[in-house]
Parts: sequence; C-alpha cells; structure tokens
Amino acid sequence: MGLKIGITGGIGVGKSVVTRIFKVLGIPTYDADKEAKDIMVKSDAVRHALIKTFGEETYFPDHTLNRAWLAKKVFSDAKELAKLNAIVHPAVIKDAEDWAEAQTSLYSVKEAALLFESGSYKSLDYTILVTSPEALRIERVMKRDQVTEEEVRGRMAKQMPESEKEKLADFIVYNDDEHSLLEQVMKLHEQFIKA
Repeated sequence: MGLKIGITGGIGVGKSVVTRIFKVLGIPTYDADKEAKDIMVKSDAVRHALIKTFGEETYFPDHTLNRAWLAKKVFSDAKELAKLNAIVHPAVIKDAEDWAEAQTSLYSVKEAALLFESGSYKSLDYTILVTSPEALRIERVMKRDQVTEEEVRGRMAKQMPESEKEKLADFIVYNDDEHSLLEQVMKLHEQFIKA
C-alpha cells in the first residue's frame, strides 16, 4: 500500500475532473459518493439501519433505494441528515480503508465531498482541496443539475466554509479557468511519487 491521498471541495468545484486526471495517470481512484450509493443498496447492515431509522419507504420492494424520497426527507432537516450520515459514513470510510489497503501503486486517491466533515481525512497521508470562484461553481451546478441559482446557493450554505477547508488541506488545486489543472495535478503527481 502506498500513500493515501484525499481530494475534496465544495459543490461545483470540479473534484471529479481532478480525480479523472489522476486516473488517466494510472493512479487507482475511489469515489466515496458513488460507493456510498452502492453501499446503501448492497450492505444488509446499512439497509436495515436505514429502514429502522427512516421507515420502510426508504427502499422500494425490489430493495433499490428510494433516493428522491430519502433526499427530500434529509436535505431539509439537519437532524435527519446527521442520522443518515451516522449510518452511511462509517460504512464508506471502512470500505475506502479496505480498498486503499489493497492497492499496490505508489499512491491512491480517494475523492469525497465530505472528507473533512466525516473525519475520514485523518486516515490519509495528504489532502487536496479543489477550489473555484463562487460564480463559476454556481454556473456549473445550475447547468449540470438543471437547478436554479437559489437552489445551488442553498446547497452551498449547508457545506463547510472554504476558509475552514483551506486550513485543513495540505494542497490546493485551483479550478478557475486561469490555472492549468493538468500542470497542477502533474506537479502533485511527481511529488507523491517521490514521497
């Protein structure tokens, strides 16, 4: 197992784009948000805990997750969201740690929107914060998710402030249409290979 690197950032900053560059370089990558969705369906323990906490409506009869219903329930209520995170985060963190242990490359990358909030950054060697100007982030999310500016601002308001993330991050990648993403990632790649 090599170094464990985390990539995070607020909504619309381009975390996935940065992660894809590492992937193209041959670095194993773990998408915590994608894996969380899989775990919520595949893990019996997580499924039972979600049903116990939120009710039978959490899943359809075929055991697929009723995402829209659950999202509506938790994203409008901080206490309900905290309950969801308390069930899902530990399972995803454990899955990511098992995955990282199995990697044989010089380093691996874990992309997670809530890397700092979940505390999972503590088990990593380095963290990268991807950052972008607010106006650009809003424009990207509006286009990607077909939502209003007000909806995007509402989501952003629920996230940890950039200034707090900057204090916790080891490296910052600027995805602002001024700095070259490729150059920034290549510089980090060379640094991680030599570490």
